[in-house]
Amino acid sequence: MAPKDFYQILEVDRNAEPKQIKENYRKLALQYHPDRNRDNPEAALKMKEVNEAYAVLSDPEKRRDYDAIRQAHGARAYERYRSTHSEQDIFRGSDVYQIFEEISKAFGLRGFEEIFKEMYGKDYQTFVFRRGGMEGQFRYPQGGGKNGASPGLFNKMMGKIMQKGIEGVFGVELPVPGQDKTEHLAVPDKLAKEGGKIKFFCRTNRKNLVVAIPRGIRTGQKIRLKSMGGPGKGGAPAGDLYLQIQVSPAWMSKLSHGISEISGRLRSLIKK
Repeated sequence: MAPKDFYQILEVDRNAEPKQIKENYRKLALQYHPDRNRDNPEAALKMKEVNEAYAVLSDPEKRRDYDAIRQAHGARAYERYRSTHSEQDIFRGSDVYQIFEEISKAFGLRGFEEIFKEMYGKDYQTFVFRRGGMEGQFRYPQGGGKNGASPGLFNKMMGKIMQKGIEGVFGVELPVPGQDKTEHLAVPDKLAKEGGKIKFFCRTNRKNLVVAIPRGIRTGQKIRLKSMGGPGKGGAPAGDLYLQIQVSPAWMSKLSHGISEISGRLRSLIKK
């Protein structure tokens, strides 16, 4: 198999002007549009390659970087560039999505958002994303199914498969909100009655926090720390952290926090 090259993928020469690069992208994007290749699975991979090539060659700075790598490594330039640049690096600031939308509308084909909607069913919740100045939506599995039940294994698997498929076609990491996390926090009975602040080592993100305890809090209640849960993906927000309160005698709370602090220090030493 011949080595890949962004210029060859986009079918332009090394001295191509920006206008020629854009024209060739329009032609190839129309050629490999999903609506025109329903029975050709290889077109999805080609669409991704064309998107990547345009995103790099249409940006003067990215193109200079690629040309420098090409001059130094020749036929291995594409491989070297892709190994040192993530898809987020490649597509950051690109107008590839706007052009894709323009082409789709001009020829009566579905746009970016419509393709998402077809692939995702009614059990998926809409999430707004922004890429390269364009705003759109996709759908991801909701946390619960009918009557609050958990979604079936099949739906979860299909959600992941469809997400990967869309990422493959458009060469972009889809935004997925971070998961909510729960940890336990032992609060001395006096502090629970009067309110105040308490130190807490958060295992979720391995940070030492100072948590405000409201007056009169009781065992079983929770304190929400916004965006302190699991990290989001593709620019989506992080989840929340919920601290489940356990009101305890002072000595028991000190013991609990002592163990938590030692655990935090050990983790820090291990990381070093």
